[in-house]
Amino acid sequence: MNTLTATLLELSVPAAAVGSGALYAKAKMPRTYWATVGLPLTIHRIRHDFENVMEACGLTVEPSFWRAMASSATNRPAKPAMPRIRGMQASSTGLRVRLRLARGQQTSDLDDAAERLRHAWGVHAVHVSEVKPGVVDLRIVGFDVLRNVRMPRRAGAKSRELLRIPVALRADGTVHHRDYRQAPNGLNLGANQSGKSMFTRNLIHGLAPQPVALVGIDCKRGVEQRPFAPRMSALATDQGEALGLLLALLVEMDDRYDLIRDHQGVPGSVAAEDLTADIWGLPAKVRPVPIVVVVDEIAELFLVASKADEERRNQIVTALIRLAQLARAAGIFLEISGQRFGSELGKGATLLRSQLTGRTVHRVNDLETAKMGLGDISDAAVAASTRISPDMPGMAVAGDTSGQWSAIRTPFRSLTEVAERCAEFAHLTPDLDRLAAFRPPAATPANIPPMPSAPPSFAPVPAAE
Repeated sequence: MNTLTATLLELSVPAAAVGSGALYAKAKMPRTYWATVGLPLTIHRIRHDFENVMEACGLTVEPSFWRAMASSATNRPAKPAMPRIRGMQASSTGLRVRLRLARGQQTSDLDDAAERLRHAWGVHAVHVSEVKPGVVDLRIVGFDVLRNVRMPRRAGAKSRELLRIPVALRADGTVHHRDYRQAPNGLNLGANQSGKSMFTRNLIHGLAPQPVALVGIDCKRGVEQRPFAPRMSALATDQGEALGLLLALLVEMDDRYDLIRDHQGVPGSVAAEDLTADIWGLPAKVRPVPIVVVVDEIAELFLVASKADEERRNQIVTALIRLAQLARAAGIFLEISGQRFGSELGKGATLLRSQLTGRTVHRVNDLETAKMGLGDISDAAVAASTRISPDMPGMAVAGDTSGQWSAIRTPFRSLTEVAERCAEFAHLTPDLDRLAAFRPPAATPANIPPMPSAPPSFAPVPAAE
C-alpha cells in the first residue's frame, strides 16, 4: 500500500506541474495555450459530440421523406437531419469549421445558437458567416484576440491593393481593412482617450508607402498631424488655412473632371470600352494620384466664436459637403474624426454625416453619440459600442450603411513610429500644383532615411463598375 501511494504521489507531481503550466499559459500566453492545448481539445470536442451538440442547440430538422421511408424499411429509428461538417481549418487564434446546412435551415438559425455553441465547445466566441446558399462558416475564436492585439504577419504582405489598408483586428481574428474604393468617405467617432488618434495613425502608417497624396486638416495647431509632414502634400492647422485648402481641393476636383471629360472626347473618338466616368478608367500615364483628406476634429471646423466667423464656417461646411458628394470619382476621399457629430454643430452637419459611408465608433460618453454613428446601421451595433470599457483604448465598432458591423481594435503605434514611417517614404509625396501653397515645410534631411532601391508594388486597380 505504501508503494502504491508513493507511485501515485510521483505521478501526481508532474501532472500538477503540467496543469499549473497550462493554466499559466492560458492566462499569460493564450496563443501558445491555444496552439498546444486549446486547438486539439476543441477539435476533439467538435468531432466527438457534434451530433449531441447540434440536437441540444436546436439545430436539427425532421428527416426527409425518403430517409424516413428507408429507416422504416430497415426497422431503424430515423435520425433527425443536421448540418454536416465539410472541412476544418486551424489558425493561430481559432478554428474555421465549414458546414453544409440541412434542408430547411438558414444562416440565422446558427446565429441564434452561436452563444450555445460557444459554451458547448468551451471557446471564447463563435461567429457565423455565410459562404454561399446552404454553406456557412463557423469562425471559432479560442481566446480574446482583442485583449492584446497582434496583427497577422501576412496582413502587411497582402495589403498591396491600392487604398485598402489593414487598420485593426476583428473580434473573430480576421483583419479589418479601411477600403476607400468601397467606402470612399469615413467617420471616426469617440471620446477623449478612446483610440481615435490611434486609428488615424494606423491609417497613415498604411497609406505612407502607397502612391497616394495625404492631406491633413488639424486645427489643434497641427500637434496631431505635423509629425507626419514629410509625407503630406498639404496641411492646414487652423480654420483659415482649412478653408483655403478645401477651396483648393474643389479646384483640383474640377480639374480632374475636366481631364476625364477631355479623355471621353466627342462620340466616336474613344473606343466604347475605354469610356470612363472616374479617374480609374484613365490611362495610367495621365491618371492623377488619389488624395486622402484626414480631418482631425470636425467640430473645430463647425464651431464659431462670433457672427463674423459664420461666413467662413458656412464656406467650410459647403466645401466639405461638395467634396463628400462629388469627389469620389475624382479620386478624393475624406476621413473625418470627431467626438460628436450631430445637428448641434449647426447647419450642414447632418447632411455631411449622411455622406460618410464608413463608420467607426469608439467608446463614447452618451448613447446619442453612438446613434449618430451607428443608428442607421444596426441597433445591435449601437448597443455594442456603448459597452466598450475605458480600459480598452482602440476598441471600436466598425460598420457601413449595408448593415454589416464588427467589433475591432487597433494595434498600438507610437507617434514616433508613424513619423519615422512617413519620413521613410517622404520621397513618394506627390507635388500637386493646386495644393502647393499648403505644403508643410520639408523635414530635416538628416531625419529622412535613404531612399529604398524600389518602391513597393501594388495590385492593379480594377476598373470601376
